[in-house]
Amino acid sequence: MNKIRRMAFGGVAVVAAGMLVVSAVLAAETSGAKPALGPVVKTYKGDKCVEPTEEMRRNHMKKILHQRDETMHRGIRTQKYSLKNCVDCHADPKTNSVLGKDGFCERCHVYASVSIDCFTCHSSAPEKNGQAPKAAGPAGPMENMRTSAAMGTANGNQP
Repeated sequence: MNKIRRMAFGGVAVVAAGMLVVSAVLAAETSGAKPALGPVVKTYKGDKCVEPTEEMRRNHMKKILHQRDETMHRGIRTQKYSLKNCVDCHADPKTNSVLGKDGFCERCHVYASVSIDCFTCHSSAPEKNGQAPKAAGPAGPMENMRTSAAMGTANGNQP
């Protein structure tokens, strides 16, 4: 008899939990709120990105690589998907960078466990008054780890 009561109580608990989940989903749908995927990041310039947020989160690397191919292999330079344009809009004015603990790029890349190797060559700071930022000094320990992880080496030296 005790076994039957425990099974009945367990079944009621599962149904109650399911109803709670369904009601939360319905409440979110009726309020117009969308569940956030990934970390919340801040933007600092511009009204909107070159593409909708969901599109950029899913495909930004394809767009950057396409831009690279157009620029490097075909000599076509446009700003729509350029890394410089991204940095100019998304760099935190306090740190003047898209990197760092709350940096636009780094926050999502840490969340997704994906290394960023763009900034081993490119600047993570926006241009000021039409002048390119000063070149960064030697990479620090964290940057060396990112670079060596991207290259598949332990000490940062190329194989």
